[in-house]
Amino acid sequence: QVQVVESGGGLVQPGGSLRLSCAASGTMRTINRMGWYRQAPGKQRELVAAITSGGTTNYADSVKGRFTISRGNAKNTVYLQMNSLKPESTAVYYCHAPLMGVHYWGPGPPVTVSS
Repeated sequence: QVQVVESGGGLVQPGGSLRLSCAASGTMRTINRMGWYRQAPGKQRELVAAITSGGTTNYADSVKGRFTISRGNAKNTVYLQMNSLKPESTAVYYCHAPLMGVHYWGPGPPVTVSS
């Protein structure tokens, strides 16, 4: 059973930065594609960014140039560096770790961008 744990959410002012961390444990396999999704109040969950084990990334248009996703040195870890945060970035951010057809999700740290 894969467990996904995130950290790093919180309250930040517009224009500020936050770094989210995610670690997926409970498997010896490398999870090829890990990503971050977010869900704002009243909206559907959406992809923010994803990265493969080979380093290929893709981003939502709304975060390109401001957010950076990266893999950690430890197996099945991923980070999301969020800069120039906007109020519309406020959401619960979920780490996604799919493995062998099963979609594992973390509980999701809330990120609030407000003055």
